[in-house]
Amino acid sequence: MYKLVFTGPFSKLERQFLKRHPELRSRYLKTLQLLELDPFHPSLRLHALKGKLRGLHSVSISIQYRITLELEIRQKEILLVSVGTHDQAY
Repeated sequence: MYKLVFTGPFSKLERQFLKRHPELRSRYLKTLQLLELDPFHPSLRLHALKGKLRGLHSVSISIQYRITLELEIRQKEILLVSVGTHDQAY
């Protein structure tokens, strides 16, 4: 099992995201639960990012919404970085 690390900036983005999109709350929470259990689960569509976000990864909440994160395999920690639409998260 992996440990999710919620930073202050991410928690603020999370509150704003859930306020704007209350209909996605259960889907968002399900994504976090699955991320904790198995970040490589196919439904998350985990992939490495390129360009200015090199070193980060992304998982899908839905077709339109993403969570960007740092994945530290050695310590099984996942540092959550951003949440929002594809354009907002990237």
